[in-house]
Amino acid sequence: MGRGLSCFEMMLSSSPIRTGSAIAYTIPTDSPEADGTFAWRSTTLILVHLQAGDTTGVGYTYSDKTAAPLIRSLLKDAVIGADAFAIPCIFSRLRHLQRNYGSDGLAATALSAIDIALWDLKAKLLVQPLVSLLGQMRAGAPVYGSGGFTSYSDDQLQTQFSNWVADGIPRVKMKIGSDPQRDLARVKSAREAIGPDTQLFVDANGAYSRKQALWFAERFAMESNVSWFEEPVSSDDLAGLHLMRNRAPAGMDIAAGEYGWNAMYFRRMLAAEAVDVLQADATRCGGVTGFLDAAAICDAHPLPFSAHCAPSIHMHLGCSVRSIRHLEYFYDHARIEQMLFDGFTAPKDGAMQPDLSRPGLGLDFKTKDAEKFKDDI
Repeated sequence: MGRGLSCFEMMLSSSPIRTGSAIAYTIPTDSPEADGTFAWRSTTLILVHLQAGDTTGVGYTYSDKTAAPLIRSLLKDAVIGADAFAIPCIFSRLRHLQRNYGSDGLAATALSAIDIALWDLKAKLLVQPLVSLLGQMRAGAPVYGSGGFTSYSDDQLQTQFSNWVADGIPRVKMKIGSDPQRDLARVKSAREAIGPDTQLFVDANGAYSRKQALWFAERFAMESNVSWFEEPVSSDDLAGLHLMRNRAPAGMDIAAGEYGWNAMYFRRMLAAEAVDVLQADATRCGGVTGFLDAAAICDAHPLPFSAHCAPSIHMHLGCSVRSIRHLEYFYDHARIEQMLFDGFTAPKDGAMQPDLSRPGLGLDFKTKDAEKFKDDI
């Protein structure tokens, strides 16, 4: 019996990827932004292009600019020359190449951007929107407006939230935790702006201790009808999240998972019974491939699933994944994607609906508009 083809040999077939690139763009925020544990004045988008024949796939992640040269190295070693349809094989080879320097953190964002570009390329080669390639099960993915930064004044917070509600978004999320003494008043201010019928979410980004988080959960529920408490303690504190899940008021979901880099991370989180709703971010957890892995783990438990940030990518995934509850319409990313991509789709009636006339992700990068943000490395 003859020797079987290796995975890499199988990749070398009729739809080869001819070229690839990765460029960092650093975009200033329109005002200072902060959450419970971090503050920033700019956001860096790493854009990946892959070309097969006359077709170009687009992928991206939000990361540090040093991800760009790492991506270029991975493209050279594992992607250029490979079959554009052999995504599982390319994904496995990328993971293998990351063994000695680690596959989490920066490395995971690099892999994610490549994987997203691969799926966009495959869908475009088949002349299908990504949602159709994956299998569409809903017309639109429900969203929640996400912002309410701790750096905002009460007026800024209320204006942002009331605008989203006026636009038909029935749920909003705010940041808390940087100044716990102000948190109760800020959350009440948000509730006043959105009225009694809009769902109100809070996100501490791991800023609280366990006992602080328990105390705030009771007060947020009682005083402002908060129904979602994200990362009340560090997402690495699975025991603390488990405590919160068991002790939080009825009607309040505990959520975490945005810093999950791979399927094993999500499996451990769910095995620890740490969350009511699992979150994942395709730009961090392994792209479309990794996001689908996380969704399958949710299905197996079962638990509801929510997408973190990067709304233009998660729109397609959110319309395809069975367990999805909603996706995060994060102000910072929505602003950047609307600014730099033709084909950006804003929510309508509280949901994002893919344009089925556009193949792949439906996005075309505005290279000339982005030139001033280019961050060479």
